[in-house]
Amino acid sequence: MAGSGNEQEGKIRIIFVDDHEIFHECIRHLFDQQQHMQMLAVANNGRAAVRLARELVPDVVVMDISMPGLNGIDATRRILADNPKIKVIALSMHSDRTIIQQILQAGARGYVLKDCAFDELLMAIQAVMHQNMYLSPKITSVVLDDYLQREQAPAVSGTLTVREREVLQLIAEGKSTRQIADELNVSVKTVETHRGQVMKKLNLHSLADLVKYAVREGLTTLSF
Repeated sequence: MAGSGNEQEGKIRIIFVDDHEIFHECIRHLFDQQQHMQMLAVANNGRAAVRLARELVPDVVVMDISMPGLNGIDATRRILADNPKIKVIALSMHSDRTIIQQILQAGARGYVLKDCAFDELLMAIQAVMHQNMYLSPKITSVVLDDYLQREQAPAVSGTLTVREREVLQLIAEGKSTRQIADELNVSVKTVETHRGQVMKKLNLHSLADLVKYAVREGLTTLSF
């Protein structure tokens, strides 16, 4: 399908993945009309998508989610494990919170609903090519609601409470246990308890480990 010479130079190279083959010719026709885009191939299942992405190294993979054999979420993980520079955009009829969360966690940079206009898919492709994310408006509200629910939920095992994060930040900034206790207006024993809980939850075993974790999580501007 690829052209020769400079004909295809500078075009956004795309693989389209969907198990409804009747949809392929329609989408191919729409992309063929785009001067700055090139449809490299179409695939009707996740395994074919992984293979084609490995062989053709596209800029963008437009990925259906519900497919037999290998779903779009797992296909996305495999594609990005092979080449994290590829941008994956989910194209799905689903607006279910769990599915959205899973495909975004797998590394997709966009999520477009199938009932959108083709122009919205083009906008999503341009957005991810400029290192941005793109979510259909209906999806944005679902993602924000999910984020707010998680922020408001009580801490569970393995996550830090607000106070534990405060203690961790102060430890990383070099404050002594007494200084932390004074700053937070709690007892030294309470600070020691919080520190012990943080180390247990994060499976860390030294002050250096705590500081490194705080740096990685953006709790302090210290650098190594």
